[in-house]
Amino acid sequence: MNNIASILILVFLAITFLQSAQDKIFHWKDNVDWLKEHFLETPLRNQVPLALLNVLILELISGVLCIVGSIEIALNSGRLYGLYGAIFSCITLIMLLFGQRLAKDYDGARTIVLYFIPAVMAVYWLN
Repeated sequence: MNNIASILILVFLAITFLQSAQDKIFHWKDNVDWLKEHFLETPLRNQVPLALLNVLILELISGVLCIVGSIEIALNSGRLYGLYGAIFSCITLIMLLFGQRLAKDYDGARTIVLYFIPAVMAVYWLN
């Protein structure tokens, strides 16, 4: 039963991060423009493209590891890739939370917590 729950959470995280990465890739300029305004009053104001690239890379790593991890669990009950995917997911979400708090976007930060809870559950279950 724990394997099914782990697979479901990993698929949830994979969808979350791969869709977000896809949006960044196909709408890069729109994202940069919006984030420049969002971080205008923060120390990140001049680092938006680099910060966005960093988040994009972490989202891709997280999403791919979660997909591979869910397949690994389904095929042979292995947990290594899923654990790494969950850990990278947590790191990515902590970075996003830091940015939202820095920008004083408390509603956005609160939303990230909703994703962080299952990511931490996955780390716990897969560890």
